[in-house]
Amino acid sequence: MKIDFSRPGKPTDNAFIETLNGTFRDECLNVHWFETLVEAKQLIEAWRQEHYHSRPHRALGDLAPGEFASQFAASRELTAT
Repeated sequence: MKIDFSRPGKPTDNAFIETLNGTFRDECLNVHWFETLVEAKQLIEAWRQEHYHSRPHRALGDLAPGEFASQFAASRELTAT
């Protein structure tokens, strides 16, 4: 396995993670003032759950990732039989 890091000052080396980082910062970190580590963990987990399980993503045909994964798994089962 080879680990490859983005070069300093080159966010386009890994555009997907840079997009996620920007969304996370804009929608979670910049919105909340965390008073405790427990509160930070709770709010970040709530954002993560909403982002990955409820929110439609354009790259997935406007489906939530969980819904997309379910449909993908179902289509693989149909082709495997």
